[in-house]
Amino acid sequence: MKVGVAAVCVALLVAVCSVEALNNGLGKTPQMGWNSWNYFACNLNEQIVNETIDNLISSGLAAAGYRYVNMDDCWAGWRDDAGFIHPDNKTFPNGVRPLADKAHSKGLLFGLYSDAGEKTCAGRPGSLNYEKNDAYTYASWGVDYLKYDNCYNDNISPLTRYPIMRDALNATNRKIFYSMCEWGVDNPATWAPLVGNSWRTTGDISAHWASVMSRIDLNDEWWKYAGPGGFNDPDMLEVGNKGLTHTEQKSHFSLWALAKAPLLIGCDIRNLSREVFEILTAPEVIAINQDPLGVQGHKVWNKTFADGAIDVWAGPLANGDVAVITLNRASVQAVIPVTWSVVGLKPGSWHAVRDVWARKDIGHYNNGFTTTVEPHGVFFARIRA
Repeated sequence: MKVGVAAVCVALLVAVCSVEALNNGLGKTPQMGWNSWNYFACNLNEQIVNETIDNLISSGLAAAGYRYVNMDDCWAGWRDDAGFIHPDNKTFPNGVRPLADKAHSKGLLFGLYSDAGEKTCAGRPGSLNYEKNDAYTYASWGVDYLKYDNCYNDNISPLTRYPIMRDALNATNRKIFYSMCEWGVDNPATWAPLVGNSWRTTGDISAHWASVMSRIDLNDEWWKYAGPGGFNDPDMLEVGNKGLTHTEQKSHFSLWALAKAPLLIGCDIRNLSREVFEILTAPEVIAINQDPLGVQGHKVWNKTFADGAIDVWAGPLANGDVAVITLNRASVQAVIPVTWSVVGLKPGSWHAVRDVWARKDIGHYNNGFTTTVEPHGVFFARIRA
């Protein structure tokens, strides 16, 4: 059971805790895949999804762990008189099921988007009051993942709306990953572990350094509530989209990995540069994100000065190692110290330190080490037990 769940049941949410918890066995590690929204928004169609499925395989992204192909808003077209949802006939003329079948045929998983409101955020039909119908439809199409948004919610509490869809998904007897997109406005980390496999802790991200920093800081407030079966979600990756430097993209990916955030690619993978591909497939970075212990790494030290701030982030791993990031938020180069006591290791002990981006050991250190970090950059280390 994830940290914080017992406290939730005792003190907070009789309405949520009195019903069955999500029972799908998914989310033991953060989800990895692709989502259409950050790059395509409503400019999504059948051809793009088909080509993305192909490219996940041919590029090697699937082999690196990216298995979910998730269509975000704007796929839905209309709801019939019996209350069942249908895809947009213009952009998805062959429907959803063939796309799910194609993904499955290649060993991938397929996801859709809906909203816990009367309409989706883009104005398409939402699932409020149609939860059972929609869950049944998704299961019949072979859907493996549902992102569930929070627009046009009729001012009904999310503590009421989100468990209804959870129960509808449970009733299908299909394992459907439940990604709650409540934006963090009602502190979902305190109640969502009983409801979903992941929950947004922030508003939407954009491809700007300030946005990346604000999202990871907001997400960090709730680090104690994450764990196998349910993780905090600071929104999808902007790696590969215009607006971030190469250094900033590496920092973005590093922080999401350490924080056990979902790794959902948000760019057009049909046109990946070699540099972006190498960020997204960094094996030792991904291994930290997918570590089975599932403890969210968090900020353990910070210092502010005239040109900005420097941080140390850290989290334990299943084999006793510790993952550590030194983050330079400033616009000038910075020297950032790491001491064992700050990252949870015994003072005075000797440990090997490995640079997970360079994939090489950098030495053995007694009581800590010092890093020199470029502006908006990180040093990402794995400290051996």
